[in-house]
Amino acid sequence: MDLYYHIRSLPCQSAAFLIKHMGLELNHKPTSIYDPKDLEELKRVNPQGTIPTLVDDGRAIWESHAILIYLAEKYALDDSLYPKDLAERTVVHQRLFFDNGLLQGAAMGNMLASLRKQPISAELSAKLKRGLELMEMFLTGSTYVAGEKLTIADFPVFASVASLSWMPYDLAPYPNVQRWCDRMATHIPDLHAMHKQAETDLRALLATVA
Repeated sequence: MDLYYHIRSLPCQSAAFLIKHMGLELNHKPTSIYDPKDLEELKRVNPQGTIPTLVDDGRAIWESHAILIYLAEKYALDDSLYPKDLAERTVVHQRLFFDNGLLQGAAMGNMLASLRKQPISAELSAKLKRGLELMEMFLTGSTYVAGEKLTIADFPVFASVASLSWMPYDLAPYPNVQRWCDRMATHIPDLHAMHKQAETDLRALLATVA
């Protein structure tokens, strides 16, 4: 397998975190969509030119949440990460769509504005607050975002929330979220090094890209 990615990207982090958790061996191909040569190579396998892109047995899969599903369905030892039970799987899907539709964009918008030393709009701040409030509710009486078992839904949501430490953002009003973050850190080998590298690379990018 080849993974075209850049660790500074939140969608790429979610794939990288799951891959680390599953202990999968693959070829990491660091790819910057801001580098014309990298982008040209990427578009040979993914005409949309987005990362992460996974190539497995000649098949290209892109969009991070689709990659998470693919990896769990093909390579997980059992169905705990991506339950076969329809009711449980539906909750996993809902949390994936929650991240894709609300949390990731709100977290990224707030975080990037902060790193660029730009004002954060009231609308963007409110979206993030709403996302975190929903997470706090999801985690009330629940160990993970989609229930009592770790699932693929936890990884993109964690990537979104973890990026707020670069602002930094006060999670004290969300104790369930804080407890879950601490628990998630135990599931991802080399998390600290990966997250530090992501911050360093993102700050370097923002220093060169308007």
